[in-house]
Amino acid sequence: MSLSAALLAAGSTPSPSPSPSGTTPAVPSLQDARESATNAAGWVEENWSTWLAISLRVLLILVIAAVLRVVVRRAITKLIDRMNRTAQAVDGMAIGGLLVNVERRRQRSQAIGSVLRSVASFLIMGTAALMILGTFEINLAPLLASAGVAGVAIGFGARNLVTDFLSGVFMILEDQYGVGDSIDAGVASGEVIEVGLRVTKLRGDNGEIWYVRNGEVKRIGNLSQGWSTAGVDVTVRPSEDLDKVKAVIAGVGERMSKEEPWNELLWGPIEILGLDSVLLDSMVVRVSAKTMPDKSLTVERELRWRIKRAFDAADIQIVGGPPLAVENTAAADPTAAMAAPSAYANTASPQAQAATPLTPPSVTK
Repeated sequence: MSLSAALLAAGSTPSPSPSPSGTTPAVPSLQDARESATNAAGWVEENWSTWLAISLRVLLILVIAAVLRVVVRRAITKLIDRMNRTAQAVDGMAIGGLLVNVERRRQRSQAIGSVLRSVASFLIMGTAALMILGTFEINLAPLLASAGVAGVAIGFGARNLVTDFLSGVFMILEDQYGVGDSIDAGVASGEVIEVGLRVTKLRGDNGEIWYVRNGEVKRIGNLSQGWSTAGVDVTVRPSEDLDKVKAVIAGVGERMSKEEPWNELLWGPIEILGLDSVLLDSMVVRVSAKTMPDKSLTVERELRWRIKRAFDAADIQIVGGPPLAVENTAAADPTAAMAAPSAYANTASPQAQAATPLTPPSVTK
């Protein structure tokens, strides 16, 4: 149906009913409808080029933003993969293989990649949105001013959250600790089971889980990086032969370093550092060994066990600790605390009679 036919059909519609006031509204004529359609068509003909230019500009901005976002995200992913390959290159080293384990490397890479990709997407898409608003000739000054005020308000209100987030980012980037490490974070200590951008989860010695905010951590003691040191103090009598004591401990260390799994846990020979202290009733021999990270306590317990058995076989006595209580003690005399009997206790004794005061003579009237 043509436009003229539609207008004629609209003009042949029945007249509207009278209004409650009794007056009938004026019905637009065919000439008025033609003039309105002509004006609308002229307005569209005059502005279609502007609309087309704006649409093409918006489309171009979206396409460039999408392509740039994909390129940047792929570049970040390749950078993270290259970091992983560099970390794998040092796996042949003894320390490097422990510092960069698979799970730790995976979580660290995921966290770093996620942060970088999110920041890149936010910057690219935010810039594109502002450019699109500028294309529609919208004044961005009030919007930017409001965004600045809102950012300041949010920054003051969520400063703890921002502190936790930034601290988590730098902890991950600097590789201060990772999954499987035993750390002392000051507020809590234990084994790291999850590293997040805001919270780090630790498994305590008793099995409890600690949720430590990254912003609250002021210092980190990582017990799993590099190596650990196992130290054992052996206290013997001062009359023992030091050469014999040293030979027995050296034999224990040599046998232990050749047995499994201690040959893997020990990263060096067991060293006898010498006398740590000499007293009147004892002397202390210091024994030390370099071990796998976080395995020093295990090595110390086994070393004490072996040294004790070797000393018993070599008739070397280990001393120290509180003195033993005497089991067979004689029964105490119940009369030991009683005073000796006194002669004054018997009133008939000469001593008691001599001490009795004399009675004065009676006065006669």
